[in-house]
Amino acid sequence: MSGRVMARNGSSDERPSRQINVILRNTEPPVVSQSIAESEPQVSAKGLPQQGIFAEIQKELDHLVGLDHIKELMYEIYALLQIASMRSEAGLLSSAQVYHMVFKGNPGTGKTTVARIVAKMFQRMGVLSKGHLIEVERADLVGEYIGHTAQKTRDLVKKALGGILFIDEAYSLARGGEKDFGKEAIDTLVKAMEDHKNQFILILAGYSDEMDFFLSTNPGLPSRFPIQMDFPDYTIDQLIQIAEGMAKERDYILMPQAILKLKQHLLREKCESDQVFSNARYVRNIIERSVRQQAVRLLNQYGGGSPGKLELMTIRTEDLKLDVKKT
Repeated sequence: MSGRVMARNGSSDERPSRQINVILRNTEPPVVSQSIAESEPQVSAKGLPQQGIFAEIQKELDHLVGLDHIKELMYEIYALLQIASMRSEAGLLSSAQVYHMVFKGNPGTGKTTVARIVAKMFQRMGVLSKGHLIEVERADLVGEYIGHTAQKTRDLVKKALGGILFIDEAYSLARGGEKDFGKEAIDTLVKAMEDHKNQFILILAGYSDEMDFFLSTNPGLPSRFPIQMDFPDYTIDQLIQIAEGMAKERDYILMPQAILKLKQHLLREKCESDQVFSNARYVRNIIERSVRQQAVRLLNQYGGGSPGKLELMTIRTEDLKLDVKKT
């Protein structure tokens, strides 16, 4: 039996609960009791009592702004692992699952952060022995001569054993065509997934359209990645929430006028710029720059004297040096 788990967007009105969709390739579908399905509705991740292993994971997920469907899918995976363990203890058949994933979305939408949480959850659940994350890109995999790419890729897979190998902008491996060394990296990764089955998890990440094209170039790839997560761009309100959170983490406060200025700027950037908006990454750059500008302003304003604790924490409108060009 092989399965496919997909993160889906949709309103809660249409689907009262989340479930893992398993596509069976057997000719006879399993019989599901309708009375049980109706009398015992599933409990969503938000409605679950915060206890056990998932409580720790839930705390980390709660710190992430938005990404509700990602959080629900994380709970689905956790539930699948828990029930598989119970089935095994009860002497029932529990087929081995494949957890290789594809993360699709623009920069700054939380893909790497979620990958780290996934690694931690799988380690806690006993799927991965170490739970570490090895983050790489094309340059780390592709060599300069025949055979070099395969060796580099195998070495990285070896480092990732017991954890997750996260390949950002994975679609770039297929850009050079048949003669490009990127294809050699793909072939080596596919072989490693077979040779080291259940010893590591491979996550391919990148822009949505590019990743869809990348998967379509190799008919054997999509079935090897049954879990696909879509990371949408943040809304303006979510970006403001992220900005305030980043400031708070650094013991700074954004004044209401500064928040309004930032909100108007983000709206222009998202709607009018022809470049790919980098979401939380872009906001982080703004916050870090405003901290530097605030330091310059306070030093010029107060000289050698101390401005006081509140002023040291305050980011004002003049500290936000915003321009149209992305930072």
